[in-house]
Amino acid sequence: MDLNWLRDFICLGRTLNFTKAAQERNITQSAFSRRIKSLENWLGVPLIDRATYPVRLSEAGEQFLVAAKENVAQLTEMRQYIRQQESSRTSFQRFAVLHTISVNYLVHRIAEFEKTMTNLRARTISDSLASCCQLLSEGACEFLLVYRHKDIEPQIDEKLFARKDIAKERLIPVAERDAAARNGWALTAFHDQPVPYLSYDPSTFLGTVVDHTINYTKLPLDIRYIDGLVEALKRRALAGGGVAWLPEFSIESEMRSGQLIQIGPPKFEAVLTLSLYCSPSKLDETGLEVWERF
Repeated sequence: MDLNWLRDFICLGRTLNFTKAAQERNITQSAFSRRIKSLENWLGVPLIDRATYPVRLSEAGEQFLVAAKENVAQLTEMRQYIRQQESSRTSFQRFAVLHTISVNYLVHRIAEFEKTMTNLRARTISDSLASCCQLLSEGACEFLLVYRHKDIEPQIDEKLFARKDIAKERLIPVAERDAAARNGWALTAFHDQPVPYLSYDPSTFLGTVVDHTINYTKLPLDIRYIDGLVEALKRRALAGGGVAWLPEFSIESEMRSGQLIQIGPPKFEAVLTLSLYCSPSKLDETGLEVWERF
């Protein structure tokens, strides 16, 4: 049983609207619906009366909502207590971060800081966008490092947290050079042959961004592989498995060497903003220096 299922259900119990709840949880409506269904399957009873509009909780749902709220609150409180104990022993700067940003950006940035900040200790917590935002809101990390997109914003109250935009990054449709030439892959609405498509899991942030980017086009994409991780899709693309939308920071060397080439015109790119969030008033001296250096 996933704790996120409980958070999803609590959100749905408050909004009584699948679309609004999915937006608040930063996942697609279809993925949100699947998670609610998974929770119902785990319990063995329906929690939602779907025969009414707007939806409402079933009798079992009303009862379970109380337990869900209590358990999430207790687990969150205990996690925070344990983390505060650990933090008091050794002061770490904790970063909640999307996995691809951790691998392709943050690890290198922290290495630069360590050259002159001998007292810096850093811990990264790689998770989904919704979970990362939750960690910052609950005070379980000092920094949140995520992508922002014009159509998909992280659910962060910017009245409570400061934001610093660090860089722009393109999400580019690419394929292995020889495979693309050999198979004649092209991203055009009138292309006859379907192009094998290496897709993000639709519940992920990057999956949602790509869906928004190609939503109204008639691209001949044939989904052959789905994964939530950039590195997994990158390896499949390098092996000639198809076309994938990859962040440019993650494929800089492969693009320079020509192993990967861009497929399709710039209109199929998405522009991401790499943004750092924190509450400066809650940072220690080292944390403030990190914030200033980004």
